Amino acid sequence: MDQSYPSIPLQRTAPVRSLNGTRESGQGKNQTGHFSDYLQQALSGQSEPAALKISKHAGERMQERGIELDDSTWKQISTKVAEAKKKGLDETLVLADDAALIVSAKNATVITAMDRSEAGSQIFSNINGAIILESPAGPEGRPQLPNDRRS
Repeated sequence: MDQSYPSIPLQRTAPVRSLNGTRESGQGKNQTGHFSDYLQQALSGQSEPAALKISKHAGERMQERGIELDDSTWKQISTKVAEAKKKGLDETLVLADDAALIVSAKNATVITAMDRSEAGSQIFSNINGAIILESPAGPEGRPQLPNDRRS
């Protein structure tokens, strides 16, 4: 019952450190930074929100309707969608000044888009959250409602 096993060379699992404590090999470090940096960033909540993808359907709808959102609006939407995902939301309605979007927070993807005026006559189903963006001018930029006490 004498079995022979293949010879497998030993592999290093930790970086080799010199006598002064510095790392001699590139092992344990990824291409852009240390794992501990990413961990600290994730724990502090300072990470950038994931860029939103636009589905083919949503892209076509935006092009057909001439819907264009500036970079700051996209960044604001991305941030709010990331917050929605953290709260466990899947499908959200995003109301911006000029557009209404249905966004999958789970997949960070814009599913469909329409003009904001068109959204007023729609029924939205299968959403479990809404994000209403303030215009850059703030609430003063909106028309005053009859019972509004801002004046």
